[in-house]
Amino acid sequence: MSLLCDTGDWFTLGQENAFRKIELYTMEWPASINLEHMSVQAAPFGGPIAVVKDPKMFIKLDGGGSTRPVIRVFNCVGKLISSINASIFFLLPALVKRAKFYWDCGNLVTLGWSDAEELIGVQDDGTIFIHDMFGNFVHKFSVGKDVTDVAAAKIFTSASGTGVAVLTSGYKIYILNNIKDPKSRPLSELLNLTASLTCWEMVCRERTTSCLLAIGNEITFVRHGDNTFSNHTLAVKHDYQSISLLAVSFDQEHVAALTNTGTIWMGSWDLKHKYGEFVTGRQERANQLVWCTDGGATQPQAQAVIVSYTNQILIVGTSGESSVYTYDSPMTLVPEMDCVRVLTGYYHELVQRVPPSTGKIFGININEPASFLFEAHRKFQDRSHQSDEYLCLIKSRLPAAVANCVDAAGHEFDPVTQQSLIRAAYFGKSFVPGHCCEEYMAMCHTLKVLNVLRDRNVAIPITIRQFNHLKPEVILDRLVFRKYYGLAIDIAKYLKLEETRILEHWAFQKITQDKNDDEVARKIAAKFTSVDLREPMSYANVADKAQQLGKTKLAITVSGTYATVPGPNYSARFSQLLELEKKKKLKVPLLLKLGASEKALIAATQSGDIDLIYMTLLEMKNTTAVAKFHMTIRRYPLAQNLYKKYCQLNSLSTLKDIHSQEDEYLAQAELTLREALLLGNLDASIPDVSGNYRKAGKPIEAELADETKKLIRHQKLLQDKYQKDFFGLPLHAMVRKLLQLGDQRYAEKLKGEFKMSERRYWWLRVQTYAENYQWEELEKFAKSKKSVIGYEPFVEMCLGRMNVAEARKYLPRCSEENKLKWYLRAGCYTDAATVAFVQKDIDSLLKIHDHCTNDPALMATVENMIGQLSSKK
Repeated sequence: MSLLCDTGDWFTLGQENAFRKIELYTMEWPASINLEHMSVQAAPFGGPIAVVKDPKMFIKLDGGGSTRPVIRVFNCVGKLISSINASIFFLLPALVKRAKFYWDCGNLVTLGWSDAEELIGVQDDGTIFIHDMFGNFVHKFSVGKDVTDVAAAKIFTSASGTGVAVLTSGYKIYILNNIKDPKSRPLSELLNLTASLTCWEMVCRERTTSCLLAIGNEITFVRHGDNTFSNHTLAVKHDYQSISLLAVSFDQEHVAALTNTGTIWMGSWDLKHKYGEFVTGRQERANQLVWCTDGGATQPQAQAVIVSYTNQILIVGTSGESSVYTYDSPMTLVPEMDCVRVLTGYYHELVQRVPPSTGKIFGININEPASFLFEAHRKFQDRSHQSDEYLCLIKSRLPAAVANCVDAAGHEFDPVTQQSLIRAAYFGKSFVPGHCCEEYMAMCHTLKVLNVLRDRNVAIPITIRQFNHLKPEVILDRLVFRKYYGLAIDIAKYLKLEETRILEHWAFQKITQDKNDDEVARKIAAKFTSVDLREPMSYANVADKAQQLGKTKLAITVSGTYATVPGPNYSARFSQLLELEKKKKLKVPLLLKLGASEKALIAATQSGDIDLIYMTLLEMKNTTAVAKFHMTIRRYPLAQNLYKKYCQLNSLSTLKDIHSQEDEYLAQAELTLREALLLGNLDASIPDVSGNYRKAGKPIEAELADETKKLIRHQKLLQDKYQKDFFGLPLHAMVRKLLQLGDQRYAEKLKGEFKMSERRYWWLRVQTYAENYQWEELEKFAKSKKSVIGYEPFVEMCLGRMNVAEARKYLPRCSEENKLKWYLRAGCYTDAATVAFVQKDIDSLLKIHDHCTNDPALMATVENMIGQLSSKK
């Protein structure tokens, strides 16, 4: 209903499938740039534009001109960023803009951009150069040793990053799926191409890279690494001999082909489903063929194909409808995830499908709630009573109308239209009780950021879908790469994101460009401390960057360890930097890398991180002289104790040397004893153990060591005498074994010599007799003299061997308080009842009564006893 939005550039390609063309910028190309003679490669997502002379065209040169191509990089309004030189010149951006460099490394085949906005240049000798947008050389590599004659190349987006595919003059195709990890493989060993190949494109789906090859009137579909491939003939109404152009959509879902007779075929990526065809009526070869996709909808009806000719673009829908736009200068099409950008010599435009939310408001003959809400707000501004009438029409659908207006505002490029839609949404939500404002507030924040990015001084014309796809963190990174540090920090604060990466990149730039290390250290310290951050800045990454550039002094300075450099205020400033560095895990490895090992050890021990201390100790151990290493760590008790623990597990000899140097006699005694037990030479080491215990002031431990020595001597004698293994047995086990062997005399000798208690000795004899079923010997032993352990152990041992008859001999001699219990355990219920009656224990009598149900006489006796005891109460 509203006419606020400019719908003059809207056009339809089928029912309810409207598209629009939006002017983004008027271009500011330098006078020397004529796009008619240039090859233009623009990075997606509003990235930079690379322009180089088209090698296929003949250009008249001035007297002082050079035939070598000049690669210039512009932003989206045509302002020069840099000129790139393959000879690896490093110049400041300000100098780059005034300089002119030539590509003199080889014949340039293809230019393109990576997903990190790095310029990729492919040469005919198979070498791939990578530069940043400011012309600084980043990296170079070769496709392969066998690839030296590249005829064509494609730069594409794969599942693992940015890939490169090259076609050699021998019609072999090699593919690199990721330029960060350049490993090339041939497309297929069995593929045999000929000169009939007219065009080719890459398709990347589900982590698989495939290639579409137009050979004659067929398209061959080949998966990377497979030795099987399929041929497809396009089903079109008009005959054709070859395919001129192929196009794969940004989302890799759709494929379009343009035949030599001017017919456009549109279908699915696997060529199995045809959406439609269109006859252009033009026989000349087109310049470009690209898809204009929605970015959200996957239905083929919502997509379109754009064909560019010398001064004209043809936009064709899958339904067969089309629209034509004519230009005064050559144009370049830049496919995006949800639109296509059009670059000309005068304008920078955008073609996209009209977003559904926008169509519901500004479409013709629309009766949607959002359109009524927008009109109600306009009437409200005009102070018209009709505003209430429009609201009454959509009262029950107001929440949906508000959400529609908010969404439509995000898709608009004109700030005035955005403001009107946002105000309409604000107006509508006032009539919705309990409306959640989170989406509204988020959209306001996003629009403010988008408008700043789209400003011609920044010139990053991304849509809201692209913004949400990249995420704000990536947007900030791209601003940082363009050196818009202030703007990046402001946006980070506005969106409540971390600013640390922005400041680090700024510090990297300072270290790289500035030559005065003192001034750089001062500026970095001042900037890092002046910014209000949720977490303190770390200097470790900055110091590491300085170290990589060979500025070791600056690296140590920035990491906060260099505090005695001559010069005014150095000590105070560096002490301040040291206090500012809080992240020990980042600081310690860098200090080790710089050779400041003791400083690293101090930082590690202060952190209390055991793993960090161990890492420092092991690195110092490998890089420092042994004597210096031990002298250093002895000043730090925590580090020394941890190193001792490490040696205890890995090197006992080293640990012994440390204890000897430190006169730690107790530790020496324990270590010697542990080592002797481990090696099995305890008898030879006992004297040293005993001596060290005495030096350490441990007389009890020393006496135990001496007794151990005597015990070992007895063990040797017994082992020789009986030819049985006595070594390693404790005194208790030795005496028990002697009793089992019948050597009572030697057992008593050991008992007296080692002062074994009489109770333990009695227990051992009782156990031994019972285990050997020597019941007569056990009885003699019980009668020999009064038992020091009582007679309960005798009963227990007999019952343990299921000898109740033998146990009855000792039951009467048990103590009165335990006698009843042992009678019950032995199953002597008659005697137990008598004892319980004497002890007047009614509970025990009741228990006995429960156990003698099979003995009526005993049961009667027990009941009588219970009755007598109960009557007395």
